Amino acid sequence: MEFFRIKQDIPFMRHARIFNIISLVVFLLSVYFLIARGLHLSVEFTGGTLVEVRYQQPANLEQVRAAMAKAGFGETLVQNFGSPQDVLIRVPLSADGDSRKQGEVVMQALASDAPGAALQRVEFVGPQVGNELVEKGLMALLLVVVGIIIYLSLRFEWRFSVAAILANLHDVVIILGFFAFFQWEFSLSVLAAVLAVLGYSVNESVVVFDRVRETFRARRDLTTEQVLDHAITSTISRTIITHGSTQIMVLSMFIFGGEVLHNFSLALTIGICFGIYSSVLVAAPLAQIFGVSREHFIKPPPSMEFAEGELIHPEPDPADFR
Repeated sequence: MEFFRIKQDIPFMRHARIFNIISLVVFLLSVYFLIARGLHLSVEFTGGTLVEVRYQQPANLEQVRAAMAKAGFGETLVQNFGSPQDVLIRVPLSADGDSRKQGEVVMQALASDAPGAALQRVEFVGPQVGNELVEKGLMALLLVVVGIIIYLSLRFEWRFSVAAILANLHDVVIILGFFAFFQWEFSLSVLAAVLAVLGYSVNESVVVFDRVRETFRARRDLTTEQVLDHAITSTISRTIITHGSTQIMVLSMFIFGGEVLHNFSLALTIGICFGIYSSVLVAAPLAQIFGVSREHFIKPPPSMEFAEGELIHPEPDPADFR
């Protein structure tokens, strides 16, 4: 299915060096902001106090968030828990570390600005939970990277696998760089979005590389640069359809999903946009730099053998002429 078809190949590889420089600059800036500013971790990673309350009617989460902000809890996580009447509130741990006092302050704030809440439980959530989740998330990231490298090496060629994984890691680092620069809250949902982007971006790289392999085999008159241009141009319509439909869904979550899905959809939006860019303008130029060529996909005919630098044709069998 195609919305349109471009008859003349777009010379993407002619400007590959410029795109590589832009990617390198953005990547280095992202690494700098990650080191200099760091991520603004949510309560799920840093630890804090968990307060569960229940309303007689469906709770107004925006009213609860406003009450927490008015009480001085700037990094509060407010969400429904089980039903529209149950609300889970996570607040950062105070300096004295007394979660019971924090629970009293939360209930006082709700009584004045979001009345009707009944306290269900108050407990301390330690940062060790976050550390465990970070370790498991990093392990999942490592396993995904190794799996992608093995899959692309078996299906295509090692040059494609290395180019694709570098391009995908480029997307992940840039997402983290955005969150570090703007100091957006990095929560478990954002971590899930980052892992989703890593798997989503490789799909576009596989499509482009599969078209590169087909073009190498079908068009003997094209150079490597022309093959890459043709492969990218011929998949543009498919890219617009798939990524466009995905982006519509993500924008719906961003606009109508509320506070809980805001940063999750924001991370996905950044990842989808840079996923398109990296698959087309990072992975393909890297494959060209690594020296991918037609010889890696087309084997010489089995009837020809090389010995001591000379081409030798096999002697015909007399039985073939009987």
